[in-house]
Amino acid sequence: MKPRSFFFVFFLVLLSLTFLLPRIKGLTSESLPPDHTRERVKTEQGFREYVIHVPATCTKSKPSPLVFMLHGYGGTAINAANETGWSTKADQESFIIVYPEATRPNPTKSPNFRTNPQAWNDGSGRFHAATENIDDITFINELMERLGEEYAIDSDRIFLTGFSNGASMTFRLGAELSHKIAAIAPVAGTSWIETPKLDRAISVCYITGTADPLNPIHGGMPKLAFGGRDQGEKAKPAVQLFIDQWVKSLDCPEKPTLDDTLNTIRKRVYAHGRGHSEFVYITVDNHGHHWPGGESPLPSFLVGKRSDQLKATDEIWDFFKSHPASQQ
Repeated sequence: MKPRSFFFVFFLVLLSLTFLLPRIKGLTSESLPPDHTRERVKTEQGFREYVIHVPATCTKSKPSPLVFMLHGYGGTAINAANETGWSTKADQESFIIVYPEATRPNPTKSPNFRTNPQAWNDGSGRFHAATENIDDITFINELMERLGEEYAIDSDRIFLTGFSNGASMTFRLGAELSHKIAAIAPVAGTSWIETPKLDRAISVCYITGTADPLNPIHGGMPKLAFGGRDQGEKAKPAVQLFIDQWVKSLDCPEKPTLDDTLNTIRKRVYAHGRGHSEFVYITVDNHGHHWPGGESPLPSFLVGKRSDQLKATDEIWDFFKSHPASQQ
């Protein structure tokens, strides 16, 4: 790259981040959307926070499904709520939605994408969460127990979804808490578990973009869309590699039982697994590192183009509805 071109790109990055960082640095409880509350749960490593939305239609007279939405690296619970629209879907479909907060390097200061980013201990060995041995598995497990005591929860309909680093954490939680979870839906993340060992088979819906520079579909080091230095400290495995590992763990057929393409959306279904489980693999053509159909704060020149061909929140909820916990 010529010096003039390099400095032009560098200027664009700085200009973008000037407007971007205030949107993604994390919001205080005063910025909570209506009918959302910020709560804390005690774990062996101290108190952890989460944001919860309970629709008025969810009452103790009838057990409700429970959905966890895990934000990405540097994100927050409120970011996840605003970007994905899960709370609106919860109101429409009558389920409880929870947005857990990951930890940050300096817990005494507010989350900040640049200087104090929140991250999950997703099994990759990256970020402060790994070096400080943050026990996110126990946090989510304790949170499930807490919510089960406070609300009428349908124990056969506990679901997890997440984006990016939150998606990778979703894979790990699905493997280690499979006895409590019905299905998971990671979006634009990586499974760092070489051989998932499940106490109970769960169904999985995995969504990613074919042009995601931070979650490269063929594996390798994550990069920003315009090139430059590697991002994320560690090369990622090819998507098909970890899908094959999960398919094998679920005792699904090695080849998809269904492979359909509609417009820019390709769906491959590995059905008839153990306990009626299945793995659904969806790709969005030319889509970058965004929640499909959501509101992304990240500019396309940094993380790739956006596509609204797929509404991930709608797709995932339809998948969850049809995949309660298997009776094994």
